[in-house]
Amino acid sequence: MTKRRLTITLGSDWRAALRQAGKAATASTYEGETLNFETPAAFLGSLTERRWAIVQALQHDGGTVGVRELARRLGRDVKRVHEDAAELVTLGLLERTEAGALRCPFCDIHVDMHMATAA
Repeated sequence: MTKRRLTITLGSDWRAALRQAGKAATASTYEGETLNFETPAAFLGSLTERRWAIVQALQHDGGTVGVRELARRLGRDVKRVHEDAAELVTLGLLERTEAGALRCPFCDIHVDMHMATAA
């Protein structure tokens, strides 16, 4: 089984990000996956500190965990963990099993942020 890697990028040119993802998907060797956010605000609004804690807990565990157990481990309310996990599933950072448990499929997550002055 291939160990999955994710690179999170920031870029307003979603067409270029889509082309890059298409090239990676058709490559003969696995080069990882990409999740692009158009703005830093979109990135920071979607991947809050509490959501990162969920990803980190699941990535560290390496297995599948139910929402109630995850909430217990994180010391958080089940409803709020469920809401955050649903958003992370929508983004593709987490996956749900048929039984509804959560898992992080990525062994490596890299955030690529570059900020420069306007030309």
